[in-house]
Amino acid sequence: MGRDGSQQATLAALAANVGVAATKFVAFLFTGSSAMLAEGIHSIADTGNQVLLMLGRRRAAREPSPAHPFGYGRERYFYGFLVSVVLFFGGGLFALYEGYEKIADPHPLESWPWAIGVLVAATVMEAFSLRTAVRSSNRVRGGRSWARFIREAKAPELPVVLLEDAAALTGLAFALAGVTLAVITGNSAFDGLGSIAIGLLLVAVAVTLARETKSMIIGEGAAPSVQDAIVSVLDGDPSIQAYEQVRTLHLGPEDLLVAARVTMPSSGDVEGAARALAETERRIRARVPIASVVYLQPAPSELASGSRTSGDRPGGPLGRRSSR
Repeated sequence: MGRDGSQQATLAALAANVGVAATKFVAFLFTGSSAMLAEGIHSIADTGNQVLLMLGRRRAAREPSPAHPFGYGRERYFYGFLVSVVLFFGGGLFALYEGYEKIADPHPLESWPWAIGVLVAATVMEAFSLRTAVRSSNRVRGGRSWARFIREAKAPELPVVLLEDAAALTGLAFALAGVTLAVITGNSAFDGLGSIAIGLLLVAVAVTLARETKSMIIGEGAAPSVQDAIVSVLDGDPSIQAYEQVRTLHLGPEDLLVAARVTMPSSGDVEGAARALAETERRIRARVPIASVVYLQPAPSELASGSRTSGDRPGGPLGRRSSR
């Protein structure tokens, strides 16, 4: 199980979506509801989501190779991106199409109690999955808001499952409203409108996930709190006179590359300096366990200004030095 609880949340969502998809398609066969069909396709897409996320996690666990010396951790981001682009957009566009077809060529619902019963049962199962995702997220969320957590989360599975389950519950509410209004008014266009609402919801979730996973695929630095922890280690190291160009890069959700240029006292003891650098790297890893790769580049001692200096955060201009 992942340290962030994402695997537990993914498995819970997979189990819920398999059961929900089966019940929705049974209800569609009895009712002919386009909203039920859209919800069934939605659940099939969600099931595929979980399979892709689990595949990405498995492939990311492979050992580094000559072609990929830093490992395959970013495969989790790639599969998270596939979830958003292929499955969410596919499910969303299909739901929009079904809604349009139902409005353009309306036909009455049949055996509508089936639809109501299935939607209620699906709501219970999706609520259980969302509760598991929320509990897993709370272990690593800290005091951040949900919106900020989704933006800053480095593991793609939890944001995907959270947004997916929230969208599923909202979509079920749309489907229930559409079916209920169609039954009460006798106008099946409400069923089609429910399907269109589900499609718009899925496309909105797809855009959100695509934006967040794209940032990680391109390459994203550590969270500010992690960067501060690394800087605090460098600040407290007596063997370092100055440092600059502190850079971090996520190689995967649980693998971080840390690089910095450090200035050490000029003592002529090369072996002693090497041991001191190795000890600094060990302290960084102890403070930041995900720092799997640490590169500290010694700079000429004459660059030291007599005061400790820090490099910019990732993304800032290189080489700017600010006194502490």
